[in-house]
Amino acid sequence: MSDKVGFIGLGAIGRPMAAHVAGAFETRVWNRTAERAASFAREHAVDVATDPSDLVSWADVIITCLPTSADVTGIVHQAEPAWQQGQLLVDATSGNPAEARELAEWLAARGVGFVDAPVSGGTSGAEEGNLTVMLGGEPPHIGRAETTVRPYAGKIRHVGPVGAGHALKAINNALLAVNIQAAGEGLAALVKLGVKGAVALEVINASSGYSNVSQNLIPERVLTRAWPRTFRLALLDKDVGVALKVLEDTGVPHDTIAVAKQALGKARRVLGEEADHVELIKEIEKAAGVVIE
Repeated sequence: MSDKVGFIGLGAIGRPMAAHVAGAFETRVWNRTAERAASFAREHAVDVATDPSDLVSWADVIITCLPTSADVTGIVHQAEPAWQQGQLLVDATSGNPAEARELAEWLAARGVGFVDAPVSGGTSGAEEGNLTVMLGGEPPHIGRAETTVRPYAGKIRHVGPVGAGHALKAINNALLAVNIQAAGEGLAALVKLGVKGAVALEVINASSGYSNVSQNLIPERVLTRAWPRTFRLALLDKDVGVALKVLEDTGVPHDTIAVAKQALGKARRVLGEEADHVELIKEIEKAAGVVIE
């Protein structure tokens, strides 16, 4: 008999992930915005838990997909009386490795397993069920976690102990941020020199400097001036902060990522909490006095 799965966090990426889970397992959901949970329940014919304790007391495996590790810890502690030996928490949040290790210890004392399982691939990957999932945890829990996340995953990899998944996701997103900043600055200079943005990207994407940013994000969002909002700049800023702490804690030089963190923080203050991550390029354009097109 398969596990009953509780899903907490129906945001931009959590909602399509939960939809895939609901298609594969008996599922119950909870969300801090109640109407979002009610809407999901109507669409996917699942039950809504009255609160986190209600969900935890019902489920065998609980997936959390929230903005920060602090949010996860708060909800886990809120449901303290409901946790039962043999359960598993799979945390799909882009979280903090140190906080994940603390939470894993807290849960282990209650006989509950923990696997950090952040994802990459964005809202489109979540909708397609093709996300990359990075698992951090101990071998006894990994197989069960793999089974639970498989409905929304295209690639699943056990990357190390508890916290390793969060660390890898943070570094991945730091590389994304560096790519956005570098591509935006470079293209702004080229446009000022008379090179059309599309021409510059055509050459770059056939050369050694290409990336997902140059191949997809800038052509689809910057050149078109569409600026869709799929992943908040504020969350990327948070993730780069986590990556910076990982580098500091491991004694690794971090000059490049520190510069990216400064740029993101400045753009976040100007553009606000709802801006998309690619909108960092708007600030580069403004400072350069040019539009990349």
